[in-house]
Amino acid sequence: MTKVKGEKLIATNPQAYANFFIEEVVEAGLVLMGTEAKSIRTTAPNLKDAFVEVRGRTGKLEAWLLNAHIGPYSHGNIWNHEATRPRKLLLHSHQILKMHGALTQKGLSIVPIRMYFKGGRAKVELGMGRGKKNHDKRQDIKKRDAERDMAIARTRGTDFDE
Repeated sequence: MTKVKGEKLIATNPQAYANFFIEEVVEAGLVLMGTEAKSIRTTAPNLKDAFVEVRGRTGKLEAWLLNAHIGPYSHGNIWNHEATRPRKLLLHSHQILKMHGALTQKGLSIVPIRMYFKGGRAKVELGMGRGKKNHDKRQDIKKRDAERDMAIARTRGTDFDE
């Protein structure tokens, strides 16, 4: 008998969809220290300024999550982790090669969208996307406002009999 374990959301990055056109989403595992895993369970990390970098030689590429802030563990000691240290991402080699191509050839950015526990393991959802310009952001705001106005009009209903 197998138990199906769901996802427990830890943190989201609201800036990801606001600042990028996300074209593709990939799930990656995280290499964490013990105090980082405990800290994630008690306090939410900050993914706002985080991004992914692909480093290494052509044959051996590795993906790293940079600038993700995971606060120090409250009951940690002198071996507590550094808050914004680079964290290695666990991905298949073909996924890393695809990300490397997107970064170098297409000029896309890779940003974390959300962090969650899945089956007791920390996972990060990464989005590959192109950065938005100011006029793109204004178009999104106009579209969102128009949809909100239509939803309000639908809920109020129109009484033309009066």
